[in-house]
Amino acid sequence: MGRRCWQRILAASSLSAALLLLGVATRALLPETENGALGSIWLGGKRRSPLQMLYDLDQGPSSALAEVHRQRRDLLRRACSRHTRRQRLLQPEDLRHVLVDDTHGLLYCYVPKVACTNWKRVLLALSRPGGGDPQAIPAPEAHAPGRLRSLADFSPAEINRRLRAYLAFLFVREPFERLASAYHNKLARPASAVFQRRYGTRIVRRLRPRPRPDALARGHDVRFAEFLAYLLDPRTRREEPFNEHWERAHALCHPCRLRYDVVGKFETLAEDAAFVLGLVGAPGLRFPAPPPRAKAATTRDLAARLFQDISPFYQQRLFDLYRMDFLLFNYSAPAYLRLH
Repeated sequence: MGRRCWQRILAASSLSAALLLLGVATRALLPETENGALGSIWLGGKRRSPLQMLYDLDQGPSSALAEVHRQRRDLLRRACSRHTRRQRLLQPEDLRHVLVDDTHGLLYCYVPKVACTNWKRVLLALSRPGGGDPQAIPAPEAHAPGRLRSLADFSPAEINRRLRAYLAFLFVREPFERLASAYHNKLARPASAVFQRRYGTRIVRRLRPRPRPDALARGHDVRFAEFLAYLLDPRTRREEPFNEHWERAHALCHPCRLRYDVVGKFETLAEDAAFVLGLVGAPGLRFPAPPPRAKAATTRDLAARLFQDISPFYQQRLFDLYRMDFLLFNYSAPAYLRLH
């Protein structure tokens, strides 16, 4: 497949029995004057689209960062070919995590615990005249329903048009560090009472022998081993899908069905965010710096501490559960694991 014509697996042209039927469409990267009606809508013919900017980088002398992102695209495509077989048809709800910026021609699939609050802030800032400081946007506003449209809000034909013409990107994170961060922030902190009541009480009731009444009522003291046992319990996913904070990234964003042009990583967040904003033509828009406690080294230490008391048997089972995220996004098994 040549670079001039990248193929993307797309939502097809009709809904049938509540399923979004999938087909294959070809996205040709053309000069902006030939890039179709959508290009003129979002950019008014004044500048090149982010997708065209990426194509220009790919064709010209490659910078080190552009080469990194080209290699990540290639690795993801090869991993999908190697490790995925026939897949189920996507339903409209499967596209709920893919946010749409029609003004700049962007599709962003958000993965919780991978700087998604700050990316939502950036998309909101981009939608405002003059932009503004993304950091000034409160987190509840960034997550408020309806503030940002998703692909699931559009008809199949409109979905296809955007998938052909827009730059699609996602950000991922080492799976067990993301999992440790989700546990720490949603179940272990005193400020997480909502998650503790919804999930912590469920975990305690199902998995803890002779729980205390306050633990049954509040779910405030769930241990990491109990959280992992809950994830591995077959009843959990039979009852409802995983919560998005610990759902696998590939199950949220479907990278083997939808073509992503930029695969950013939490471990190189600043550089990758600047790369995306450069393609958008907003290099002056500063991506919010994460708080010190969110730095990769800190979460790596947290994950190592949490997993040290987990038996090799359960470490292996959990690795198998998240294996596709490790494979698709080129993460190695952490050194602290004692796998079979």
